[in-house]
Amino acid sequence: MSVRKLKPITSAQRFRVVNGFDAITTDKPEKSLLAPNKRSGGRNSQGKMTMRYLGGGHKKKYRIIDFKRDKAGIPAEVRSIQYDPNRTAFIALLNYQDGEKRYIIAQNGLTVGQKVVSGDSGVSPEIGNAMPLSQIPLGTIISCIELRPGQGAVIARSAGAFAQLMARDGKFATVKLPSGETRLILVNCLATIGVVSNSDHQLVVSGKA
Repeated sequence: MSVRKLKPITSAQRFRVVNGFDAITTDKPEKSLLAPNKRSGGRNSQGKMTMRYLGGGHKKKYRIIDFKRDKAGIPAEVRSIQYDPNRTAFIALLNYQDGEKRYIIAQNGLTVGQKVVSGDSGVSPEIGNAMPLSQIPLGTIISCIELRPGQGAVIARSAGAFAQLMARDGKFATVKLPSGETRLILVNCLATIGVVSNSDHQLVVSGKA
């Protein structure tokens, strides 16, 4: 994935390096996975402004993301990598063998045509696959981690985020979070293999951020 250096027009943009959009394969979202994203503009149900300084911005629809990865054992093919205006990470459109389509958070290295699968039996620890912590080898880099079984991913979902599986003891696994904190998580919680893809996320290059 390429990076580009911004032409600084403000002090905050000096030395800022962001990712290019060469990883994106299409600019047309899947219509069946779009939902309206209404904004109040600071107005209540009567149309009166009750909060000031809200409003403006570009209209954008919400992309319905599959954070639960609950289609266990059914392989899916990555059809496209897309930009999501609602989050910092890129998203991937999956086409399952049964014909269903779903969006997931894209990991670095995920390519069009690649096969991904979720579940706890017969799933290899490869990029994009979702597995319980009990089945993931120790030391593996993971992202999109559940805190409670079946809840859906809540940890390490933003661009460039990742965690590391450090140890397992009984029904708990020790996970080192992006903040450096270590946390005990139930071993039957799902996690996705790999680092979340970068979109317009700030990188550190040559010691400058």
